[in-house]
Amino acid sequence: MANDAMAIAASPIVETADGKLRGAVSGGIHAFKGIPYGAPTGGGNRFMAPRPPATWAGVRDALDYRGHAPQLPGRPERRPELRTILGPADATPEGEDCLSLNVWTPGLGDGGQRPVMVWLHGGAFAYGSGNRAVTEGANLARRGDVVVVSVNHRLNIFGFLHLADIGGERFAHSGNAGMLDQIAALEWVRDNIAGFGGDPGNVTIFGESGGGGKVSVLLAMPAAQGLFHRAVIQSGATLRVSTRERGNALAEAVLKELGIPHGDCARLQDVPAATLAAAIAPSSRAAGPRALPLLDRYDFGPVVDGADLPAQPFDPEAPAISDGIPLLIGGTREESGFFLGDDDEVWNRAVTEASLRRRIGAVAGADGDRVVDLYRTLRPGASREDVLIGALTGSNFWVRSVLLAERKAMRGKAPVYMYSLDWRSPACDGRLQAHHAMDLPFVFDTPDLPDTTKDAPGAAELAATVSATWATFARNGNPANPALPDWPTYTAENRATMVFDRDCRVVTDPDRDARLLWQKIATR
Repeated sequence: MANDAMAIAASPIVETADGKLRGAVSGGIHAFKGIPYGAPTGGGNRFMAPRPPATWAGVRDALDYRGHAPQLPGRPERRPELRTILGPADATPEGEDCLSLNVWTPGLGDGGQRPVMVWLHGGAFAYGSGNRAVTEGANLARRGDVVVVSVNHRLNIFGFLHLADIGGERFAHSGNAGMLDQIAALEWVRDNIAGFGGDPGNVTIFGESGGGGKVSVLLAMPAAQGLFHRAVIQSGATLRVSTRERGNALAEAVLKELGIPHGDCARLQDVPAATLAAAIAPSSRAAGPRALPLLDRYDFGPVVDGADLPAQPFDPEAPAISDGIPLLIGGTREESGFFLGDDDEVWNRAVTEASLRRRIGAVAGADGDRVVDLYRTLRPGASREDVLIGALTGSNFWVRSVLLAERKAMRGKAPVYMYSLDWRSPACDGRLQAHHAMDLPFVFDTPDLPDTTKDAPGAAELAATVSATWATFARNGNPANPALPDWPTYTAENRATMVFDRDCRVVTDPDRDARLLWQKIATR
């Protein structure tokens, strides 16, 4: 008991606008987990803009992660070899009391004005969590002398069901409630982060996959402006999201699926969470295909409602309201290896020529054969599986990153830096290559945790370089540091791209012919 009392007395305590928090310290890093930044989102708060959390008296423990948002149901289980490829999943419970964030900081009460890095997790606006071990912020905070914040917020139908046109003013913010959650978290950072040694005037938002999509959308939201000062988009560039028309079609389908009369949206607040989540898949099918499949992203994701999100994030151009925000953007060279790992034909290296051309034709249309032939030219001797991975990476990820970077750079108001993570994981006999989400242990300097980098030669060294680079960008708006060669800004003329590999280097306009072809296909 005496030891317990001593440990509590030695625990760091920070006073926030809502009350005092007790954290923990390990390895010189102070951690505060499960901090509420909003009220529970169930019942009458469902589909509403986030509301402030209840304040508390005394000292509240912030020692453990709280729960995370309800997830997209029915996702197929990964093959056994891939279930821990990115380390353990978040084991905290799902629930609508999910507006929480976590903070890691090297110093408290030391007058520090450290850059703040706010992490937005991946999962396509549909699933995921800010509580993953691979994205714990302690090592990044230590490496870069920065304050790291990770955020949990509403997802899928709970955060992005557009009811404004059907349900009226009461539901005006429902289509972008999950984005408004993130803005509320950024407001919490503005109001409280100085107490954690951070500088509220130097905040970077960064995210991977769906998290990169969230960064893309925040760059276009008026209410988010001034709350962050730099942005990083990793493997998730998003040019377009749901239109108002698409949002209405999805909402109509949800009401029909649940047997709720048109316009009686208030009844949706009483539907059990599991029942509401189960309506996602059939409602998406009923609403039909999206108009521009290579550019339109996410059913039950953000909606261009004309108010919270006035226009498409980066289509046809970059948003002027974010002209002053420096951007670091890129992805991994073989993103699609992560997803095709669950495909038996690819995993067993049994892709036939007919299958290859059929599958690429499904995304490239009349240019399918041209895409196949081009990737064989770009990657001499590549297997059919590798051609498929390369081509679907181009169509599903790379083309959007290039278009977004190009459109942002064209405004000429703030620097854009492009990168490609080309280091290939030896896990699973190298099948996954430089796969989607492989950047996580490098950015967070946690290469010892996930299977993709654990014990891999060179992984720890590259993690040190990448995490320091991200922290440097957060500090200065420029990623240049002694571990890298000179890194020019990205322009339409040079398209300079930093390649992160065992030897880092800058490449000018990589895979130019593929870029031109995918840009034509994606925008026609």
